[in-house]
Amino acid sequence: MRPSRRQPDELRPVSLERGVVKYAEGSCFVKFGDTHVLVTASLEERLPPWLKGQGRGWITAEYGMLPRATSERTRREASAGKQGGRTIEIQRLIGRSLRSIVDLTALGERQITIDCDVIQADGGTRTASITGGWVALADCIGWMKARDMIKGEALRDHIAAVSCGLCQGTAVLDLDYAEDSQADTDANFVMTGSGHLVEIQATAEKTPFSEEQFLALLGLARKGIEKLVGLQKLAVA
Repeated sequence: MRPSRRQPDELRPVSLERGVVKYAEGSCFVKFGDTHVLVTASLEERLPPWLKGQGRGWITAEYGMLPRATSERTRREASAGKQGGRTIEIQRLIGRSLRSIVDLTALGERQITIDCDVIQADGGTRTASITGGWVALADCIGWMKARDMIKGEALRDHIAAVSCGLCQGTAVLDLDYAEDSQADTDANFVMTGSGHLVEIQATAEKTPFSEEQFLALLGLARKGIEKLVGLQKLAVA
């Protein structure tokens, strides 16, 4: 029995609430159980210097955790004067994932910044950020289309992410912190709505895993992401 008493293939309760920030072109408050992330999408009429003059846009991401998102206060990275390696890795993952399903040429020479602020963390903050990030991005692109800033379909597909792991030899979906901290294997899957893989992060924390076990995790991820994409469709309908 899982600590949360869920079935091995059962997601935590997930909600995607869009339009929660007044000034942002797109926003989503995403909840994966007790993991809560506020995501905003901000349109900027500027680009990184190395992209100027290429006739295409850019999507980037920033990620951070509030001091009491966890059981003990975590010092703000701004007060330390630099971002930690984990933060940089996660925000790069979010940016890569969202760029993979956007026609950057259709954006013109503009940048969309996805800000992911973790209000409460209980495992799976990066997967929640990507899943909610798509909703915020879709709203931002919709805002641009309503003002004739985009011609054609810039958003090519859905994208969502979910964690899976091996806990006491059993493959389970959507780990919370209690499972994540004890898992034999921890994996994150990023996939499109059409079922294509964008990124896989899988690590044997204790015992190396077999190809058969990896395929079991992949099967769970496909099932979970299909459900998440369904929730995204409802959120933006």
